[in-house]
Amino acid sequence: MSTQRVLFDVPGPKARRRHLMIALVGGLALLAILGWVLLRMQERGQLTAAKWDPFLTASAWTNYLLPGLWDTVRAAGIAIVLSMILALGLAMARMSDIVPLRWAAGAFVEFFRAVPVLIMMIFTFFFLSYRGFTPNSLNPLIAVVTGLTLYNSAVICEVIRNGVFSLPAGQREAGLSIGLSAPQVRRSILVPQALTAMLPTLVSQVIVINKDSALGFIITYSELLTRSRQLASSEGIPLQAYIVAAVIFIVINYVLSKAAEAVEARQRRKGRPVVHAEAQDEAMAGITTGGDAPTGARTSGGAG
Repeated sequence: MSTQRVLFDVPGPKARRRHLMIALVGGLALLAILGWVLLRMQERGQLTAAKWDPFLTASAWTNYLLPGLWDTVRAAGIAIVLSMILALGLAMARMSDIVPLRWAAGAFVEFFRAVPVLIMMIFTFFFLSYRGFTPNSLNPLIAVVTGLTLYNSAVICEVIRNGVFSLPAGQREAGLSIGLSAPQVRRSILVPQALTAMLPTLVSQVIVINKDSALGFIITYSELLTRSRQLASSEGIPLQAYIVAAVIFIVINYVLSKAAEAVEARQRRKGRPVVHAEAQDEAMAGITTGGDAPTGARTSGGAG
């Protein structure tokens, strides 16, 4: 039985026609609103070619957009590496047979998964600025990386746990039958397979980290959004600058999403298990807050 049939009945012909009419009316209303917005922009001279001329010059890119893009990629790249490393350690700790270690890791995950990323960035930034542990020029970068790492490591930890517990039980039993201890089975057999199965979801999480790096403009980190705002102030083109920044983010995230789809397709061709994005959704929604075996993670393909 499909998931759709479990959640709700399949719509009949009348319901499908009603849904089609609603979609058409909604689409027409959206197009009308978009047309009105474009008309107002045209009346205010926001769509003239002169407004886009700064993007045809090298200074707009070398002084603003490319440095901002580099700072975005730098913060996201550092946060991705640190998040993966910390998440792997947390996942091993959460599955440990040592109860205090498991509880401590669980408290860490539940706390930082519940705190907004922006709050962690702001707290870290003002803490470092007040204490003076690091140079002021590095405080925004450290704060952005810290916030992204703490939050995403907690989420990825639960994603990895879902991957481990979604594997067939025979994998664990086979490891125990040849004399391996439970920690050795997790470390040598289960976690490597889970990382392979969860690879599409982990790549998708990279998109989240890349987008959340834009929150750094609140604490004056000179990422792409901050640089776009500076360009808008310098040239008097706020709408155009933010549109270009949005297009750059869309292109980057689109490439990453296609990479995730390619990884998943490759996993399927090789007959390896692939854990779907529901595992990430459950981790972020807090479904896996209790117990040793998260539920709801689904796999497709072979046993690996």
